[in-house]
Amino acid sequence: MHGPASPGWLLVALCAVTGAYCLLRMRSEVEEQRRSAGAEALMGFGMAAMAVPSAVFSPPPWTWPLYAAVFGAAALRALWAMRRGTRHLHHLVGEAAMVYMAVVMTVSPGDHAGHVGGSGLPPVTGVLVLYFVGYVLLSGARLVPVTAGAGSLGWGDRPELARACRLSMGIAMVAMLLTV
Repeated sequence: MHGPASPGWLLVALCAVTGAYCLLRMRSEVEEQRRSAGAEALMGFGMAAMAVPSAVFSPPPWTWPLYAAVFGAAALRALWAMRRGTRHLHHLVGEAAMVYMAVVMTVSPGDHAGHVGGSGLPPVTGVLVLYFVGYVLLSGARLVPVTAGAGSLGWGDRPELARACRLSMGIAMVAMLLTV
């Protein structure tokens, strides 16, 4: 992603830690929670890899189409899961945003591709930023009232931690979209 190195490394750390916790959540007894945690772990690690500052490491050109393919497949899986009535719309939007960012980086990895006339946000970026800002605000509001019996739940089944991870990834997605 484009931008200064220090915030980039903080974003990498945030996303990697979130992805690691989501891997831990995959040990849950609840199948839907495991499936959701797997998709969120993929997002966390994918966002961490994508957020590495370009001044430190410029990935080879074939990396971005690979990202687009991986997250495109994940988006198709979320779309397939939605037909069963499960709630995967947010995963679908997140994975589509990752595909979008990978395509932007494929088209023009060295500058801000997609900016119409060189100023302002491109329309797709603007819509995605609005979605994720709304998601962050809603997730933050939902995080406050969560109470759980911390002693009776394992690390993989803590709803407040799962929501905090989703909130963190939403904030990270806003930051990444603004730097594309």
